[in-house]
Amino acid sequence: MGDQMKAVVLVSGRVQGVGFRYWTKTEAEALGIRGFVRNLDDGRVEAVLEGDISDVERMLDMMKSGPPHARVTTLEVEREDHTGHHQTFDIQR
Repeated sequence: MGDQMKAVVLVSGRVQGVGFRYWTKTEAEALGIRGFVRNLDDGRVEAVLEGDISDVERMLDMMKSGPPHARVTTLEVEREDHTGHHQTFDIQR
């Protein structure tokens, strides 16, 4: 499966308390992406996205702006080999 990838994403800005995690889950599930999203103690949001390269790249583009009330200042992305560890997309607390 050479067309699959994993991306570890750190999102900075006004991304907590604005529905960012729920928006990410909805959009990721619509694209068939698996993984998780969670708030970090430092105010950032972390997401792990696994799926088809084109879907993950599309999700990364969407995450640059996020939901309406979010203000994304930085999107740090590490692209890695797909692991297949995730069967669903979850919000972690």
